Amino acid sequence: MKSNIGDLAARFGLPAHVLRHWEQMGLLAPERSTAGHRLYGEADAARIVLIQLAKEAGLSLEQTRRLLTDARDRQSRRDLYAAHAETLRRRIAAAEAALALVEHAAECDADDFTTCPHLAAKVAGRL
Repeated sequence: MKSNIGDLAARFGLPAHVLRHWEQMGLLAPERSTAGHRLYGEADAARIVLIQLAKEAGLSLEQTRRLLTDARDRQSRRDLYAAHAETLRRRIAAAEAALALVEHAAECDADDFTTCPHLAAKVAGRL
């Protein structure tokens, strides 16, 4: 059974304009009724899930479009994923460093955390 844009958007907790935007970007290509209304099937719903998974993985919509439109280009796909994996590694390392700093600051025995030797070393390392 086919769904209209409002029903499908609601199914995924999205505003309808998001599906229109994804269509404009080439991520979705719904059928049209004789009156020109968008009609979405289960293949479209599965595509929305793929787009959402890509977003959750931190991929941009443009990267997602390239992956979905060039799905059979294995090398291009591998290159894109490898580059994105490196970006994620950098983000994870930065988040882990931030977490370590926050956890240390929360447990620091210094009366004034700005005098903490650990923090002072961090500051000095950036000067």
